[in-house]
Amino acid sequence: MTRRHLVGLQTWTCLRAAGRPPYRRHELPDTGPELDNPLREVSRMNNLGSCRIGVLHGGDSPERSGSLISGRAAADALTSHGYSVELVDTSVVTVAELVGRIDVALIALHGPGGEDGKMQGALDTIGIPYAGSGVLASATAMYKPRFKKLVEMARLDTAAYTAVCDCATLREADRIVERLGLPVVLKPTSGGGSLETTVIRTCEDLCHWLEDRPVELYGEFMAEEFLPGASITVGLLEVGGELRTLPPLETETDRDFYDYVAKHDPAQRRYHCPARLPANELLRAQQLAMRVHRLVGAHGVSRVDFIATPNGRLSVLEINTLPGLSPQGNLATMAAADGIEYGKLIDLVTATAFTKPAYLP
Repeated sequence: MTRRHLVGLQTWTCLRAAGRPPYRRHELPDTGPELDNPLREVSRMNNLGSCRIGVLHGGDSPERSGSLISGRAAADALTSHGYSVELVDTSVVTVAELVGRIDVALIALHGPGGEDGKMQGALDTIGIPYAGSGVLASATAMYKPRFKKLVEMARLDTAAYTAVCDCATLREADRIVERLGLPVVLKPTSGGGSLETTVIRTCEDLCHWLEDRPVELYGEFMAEEFLPGASITVGLLEVGGELRTLPPLETETDRDFYDYVAKHDPAQRRYHCPARLPANELLRAQQLAMRVHRLVGAHGVSRVDFIATPNGRLSVLEINTLPGLSPQGNLATMAAADGIEYGKLIDLVTATAFTKPAYLP
């Protein structure tokens, strides 16, 4: 039994011994119109006017550095609004230690362990409400082959793909090229931020990548059809009890594609919000984003990524059920274009902890 399993078992045992149910329901009365101070109103309605908000960040995933930025910015925004906030590095503080320490969690973790449903499940077990999607939607969205299969079953456009097998290098390279052609995109099946994602243009480079792939960071990889075109993303956010789409964002870069470097270095990218698409295509992107959000059962906030090709395809890449929360990130940029300043955005995201149904798988 691993240390993580032991911690979970100990937490469950302590809660049962104390007579505290491991699951709690958090209800929110009808909020009416859009709120100027959504989180404070939600807190008042739940008798949590002085609730302790834990912003969970850091962790031990390969995407730790981005999470530290998101967490610090979100915590500063909440603190500036007068809330009681604790910034929690989950690589130092265990989930069990959060019992009695915080009342609600804003998850600002990136990558495995934060976006994949594991943290959500742990918080469900100890009865701490958290912002955003539940276990099932988080896990489905994070594991790209399962998500893409779901998208295909819904008859939505997505790039062709195949799993990368642990077999003889030349034979595997031939199989990938025969199925997807060149260039081809190689990416972790459960990664984020385009970390360790690369575009391969020759069979020789593909063989080298297969020999040296970074299995120490991500154990499983997939190959995906390369689609030239514009990188488009659409944010979804619950405002006043209603889920709405934000203006689509287009990201332009001089790099091979919108990679990890471009996502974390503002000098390597140029934002266009709304995206430089015809009005009917902007609307179609928003409608598709809403379909994808509901398809996976996401809650409160998400971001759906597309490629808009020159020949008119709007192909779904992925959904992020835990979008980055940095002030310069995609979600904040789209919110600003919709008239939602950064501090209010963080309030709205945190408030989704209290708008979940009684049971969210």
